[in-house]
Amino acid sequence: MITVLYTFLILGGLGLVLGIALAISSVVFYVKEDTRVEDVKNMLPNYNCGACGYAGCAGFSEAIIKGEVCDLERCKPGKAETNYKLIRDYLEKHPNEDGTIIKVTFKE
Repeated sequence: MITVLYTFLILGGLGLVLGIALAISSVVFYVKEDTRVEDVKNMLPNYNCGACGYAGCAGFSEAIIKGEVCDLERCKPGKAETNYKLIRDYLEKHPNEDGTIIKVTFKE
């Protein structure tokens, strides 16, 4: 009987210690995600064709937000009226944390 009690105490203590370690590590290793990447990805055609030179629309939208890509016409399936204008307007309304606006270009 005492062996069972020790087993539960050891496993309970181990679970408590590991749970606290997980809670602390989730705070220490927190990675802030830029929600604009997902928003821009949803404004793209989402064909994930790779014609832009990136692995898919997620990679292309991340490059747009980082400022690596200025020409939205690299997205071949995209259209100026349905995709590019929405992205440009969105980026003008949602600047970087330092207040700078991401400039993108396309032929209208």
